[in-house]
Amino acid sequence: MELDKDHCIKMNDGTKIPAVGFGIYAPDAVQKSKCEEATKVAIEVGFRHIDGAFVYGTEEAVGRAVQQKIADGTVKREEIFYTGKLWSTFHRPELVRTCLEQSLRKLKFDYIDLFIIHNPMSLKAMEACKEAGLVKSIGVSNFNCRQLEMILNKPGLKYKPAVNQVECHPYFNQSKLLAFCKSKDILLEAYCALGSQRDKTWVDQSSPVLLEDPVLGAIAKKYNRSPALVALRYQLQRGIVVLFKTYTKKRIEENFQVFYFHLSEEDMKTIDGLNKNFSYVNLNGFLGHPQYPFKDE
Repeated sequence: MELDKDHCIKMNDGTKIPAVGFGIYAPDAVQKSKCEEATKVAIEVGFRHIDGAFVYGTEEAVGRAVQQKIADGTVKREEIFYTGKLWSTFHRPELVRTCLEQSLRKLKFDYIDLFIIHNPMSLKAMEACKEAGLVKSIGVSNFNCRQLEMILNKPGLKYKPAVNQVECHPYFNQSKLLAFCKSKDILLEAYCALGSQRDKTWVDQSSPVLLEDPVLGAIAKKYNRSPALVALRYQLQRGIVVLFKTYTKKRIEENFQVFYFHLSEEDMKTIDGLNKNFSYVNLNGFLGHPQYPFKDE
């Protein structure tokens, strides 16, 4: 799963996905209002992968940003890789396309590049969206090894998931799940790669701050980079597609430098050693899944 010259990785369906994605989740109205401008900045800097979702409530803003950057000649639609997500209230097969079409209208897109199930559920109706040409690739999110096996062993499966998007960072490095996904030619995609935005709704405020870890800080100093860049680069070198979210122009520009340095094997092993199997995101009750985020113990 090597990066090509365009910083992309080929998925199991032959489609290429940019290895670093710009996340557009916004926890409140203030950040939602900043989403459009931040998306334009990310595109101007050079990011071509935008990670969105129906439930984020930011797809209209992102759609405006993309259309503006197409209009001014910065990009073409086919150069943007947009990930959308099927929200949990649309899992009934007859509702899947309804959710997708709502996202397409908000974005003003004819298709979505990658459409993934936000939380574990069946895949059959997703296949129909792919065959209708409304999505190019399909995948899943927050699936563990057992749940992936259930899909892969399902009779009549036409398209296995191209990606599995999960929480993944040095404190929760998902090494077992990564090995499993690689063995099945499924890309692992990391959200919360920098720890977390520490949203009080989902994150225990007493949890450790990843980017303040002294080991990560020492490695960052060695390479004259930020701890955030080291955390992102760590995932790239593991063959993981990595997502980040910031609405600060300086940080968006800084994060593009992730392609221009390389961590040594020794430093990769040191960062591996930071793993605590510690998850920042806790959606217990809200999603009705007591095992969220579906760890493989």
